[in-house]
Order: sequence, then C-alpha cells, then structure tokens
Amino acid sequence: MAELRWNPLIKDWVMIASHRQNRPQMPKDWCPFCPGPDNDKVPKEFDVLEYDNDFPALSQTPPEPDDVETRLYKTKPAYGKCEVILYSPEHTVTLPELDEAHIRKLVDLWTERFEAISSDENIKYVFIFENRGTVVGVTMPHPHGQIYGYSVIPKKIELELDALKEHKASTGHCLVCDMMEDEKQDGRRIIFENDDFVVFLPFYCEYPYGIYISAKRHVPNIAALTDAEKTSLARTLKEAAGTLDSLFGYPFPYMMCMYQNPVNTDDNPDGFHFHIAFYPPMRSAEKQKFNASSETGAWAHCNPTAPEEKAAELREAHKRFLEKN
Repeated sequence: MAELRWNPLIKDWVMIASHRQNRPQMPKDWCPFCPGPDNDKVPKEFDVLEYDNDFPALSQTPPEPDDVETRLYKTKPAYGKCEVILYSPEHTVTLPELDEAHIRKLVDLWTERFEAISSDENIKYVFIFENRGTVVGVTMPHPHGQIYGYSVIPKKIELELDALKEHKASTGHCLVCDMMEDEKQDGRRIIFENDDFVVFLPFYCEYPYGIYISAKRHVPNIAALTDAEKTSLARTLKEAAGTLDSLFGYPFPYMMCMYQNPVNTDDNPDGFHFHIAFYPPMRSAEKQKFNASSETGAWAHCNPTAPEEKAAELREAHKRFLEKN
C-alpha cells in the first residue's frame, strides 16, 4: 500500500507506505552504500552520490490508491521522489570530519538535485534533510542524507509561508530578515557568523541545542546562492555540525532540515528565506529530550532549558572545534 490520505481535522496529507515495513536493518557485515566488488549499486569510486531510495515512500509512478474513500476521507496517489544522498564512500566518516572542499561537492549535488526534482511540475516542495544517529532511528550508519519531493506543500511549510506573507503585507519586510536583525541586536543567542550566514539558537528554540543557519542575503533556495556563498555554506555546515559534536565529545545525533521555497507554484515563492534547522534529540550528554504528549498531541513544545544559556555552551563548543580544525 502506498498512497496519500487526507486528515480533515488539520487539513493535511499523510503518507501511507506500508511496504516500507519490509526495509532491512543494517547488515552486520555489508553496507549497500559502500563501494566494493559485491556491490553493483554504487560506482567503485565517488565523492558524493545520488542514490535512488530502495524503499521510497513516494514514487513518480505511484500505484492507484486503494478504494477506501468516504464523504470525509480522501486519497490521492503517493506521487513524488525519494533520493538518498551519499556524503562519502567512507563508511564511518561524519559531516564535520569531511573537509570544506568535499562538503562543497555535497552542496553542489544538493543544488543539482533540487533543480532536477523541481523540473517535475507535479512536485510542489523539495525537502533536503539528514537523520543522524540511532536515537533518531537511523539504521544505516554510512554518512548520508535524503531528499523528498512532495506533490503537496507540507503543513509546516504552509504555516511558515502564511507567516512570511502576513509579515510582508503588514511591514513590507521579510520575516526571517527581521528575525536576523533582532537576533543580532540581542547577540546572546548567536553561536557564530561569517560573511554569508548566521548560526544561532532562535528566541523560540524548541530543542535545547536546536541551532539554525540562516542566509544573511535574502535568497529563496540553495540554487540561488552565489558560488562564494555555496563555499561559505560548506564551511558553515562543517562548523555547525562540528560544534554539536564538540559539546560532549561524541557524534551528536540530530535531524537536519533545509527549508526552501515551494516550487511549481505561483504562491510567492521568492518571498521565502533559505534557512537550515538542526533538531538534536538530546538535552544533555546522556539525557534525551522526548517529544511527549504536549509536543506530539498539541504541537505545544516545551524547551526545558534557556536558549541564552545553551547558546553560551555552544559558543564554547564552537571554539573547541575551531581549535582542533
């Protein structure tokens, strides 16, 4: 079964992909992403690589939905694209361990895939992300991220678009640009910045170490970055992920999400502002922050820490990372 089902209570689509239950756990002695004589799915040599997901939740040739619609419940085909992005042929390397030139190749591949997936007029949103660590459910430790191309705009993106449009209509300004101004004027939540990006814990941070990366220049997506900005993004990502690893001296688990404008729509796509958010599920070196009933059932997040205090910890971790690199 693979289809989209409509939730009328929150007016959003849910992906139903029961076939993904059969996807394998990581074998002990073999990795599908590592080059080798017994693996014909990846080339013998590569730096970064796009790999079509073996168990996609979305497909450009989806099956027809099951006949389960009612007067309230709607279905539609699970149209879309699911890709895996391999960061390196090395099985155990992590993002901050890659050099800047290598990460720049990753940025270029993200850009290429964003443009390629966007060329399908049925795709409305391209979501680039990375899940890292077993605590967030990663079964393949080989360094990789994913890209989903959705045929509908996800609810969270829809809410951000509405907020951006309302702020623009009332002030004439970009909301994220104004957020950057407020964060820089306060300064206490800034982790580090360079010529092109600001890395900070937002005022409303939902996770104790949930850092954001925002482009200083108003650009809607990764493809709109200049060549110099793409190189700067590579360095910024290395330092941001390295900062998290330097907090407690081990590879910090996280979900990294890239937010960009919708595609193939007239809904003011240039009004979006490119940014990246990290959602690390740890609140200390050993304690996990669980999304329990309030967060899951009511979307009412509770951060058990003060962002200003955690930002100070992160600034010190950033210094430690720079000293080693």
